[in-house]
Amino acid sequence: MQRPVGVTILAILAVIWGILGLLAGLTVVAGGGMVAAMGPTGEAGALGGLAVLLGLVTVVVALLQLAFAYGAWTLKGWAWTLGIIVAGVGLVIAIVQIVTGNFGAILGLAINGLILYYLFQPNVRTAFGR
Repeated sequence: MQRPVGVTILAILAVIWGILGLLAGLTVVAGGGMVAAMGPTGEAGALGGLAVLLGLVTVVVALLQLAFAYGAWTLKGWAWTLGIIVAGVGLVIAIVQIVTGNFGAILGLAINGLILYYLFQPNVRTAFGR
């Protein structure tokens, strides 16, 4: 089966998001480590540790994006499931951000919602062998 144009676009965007996520996550890990090193106890240590944790989560999500990009490009069946999981996690993160006052996350909510909608389209599911 030929890869739908939308799947190709999602794969390319996932590569871009994955690379940017890796760069951002590693930067946050390094910055958090430096903050934690300034004061290993107290607020600096806690803030640095939290930054490292958030950076590591960002790296994991970026790696999942890159895995999805490969799977989507090659139409692997597992990539459809991974795409659903990654977009679902993105929805949850966006909702949490909106609830905590970051209304800019509405864009992330919309994008992840559209990705989920698209992945559940019959022709897309068929392309992934679902």
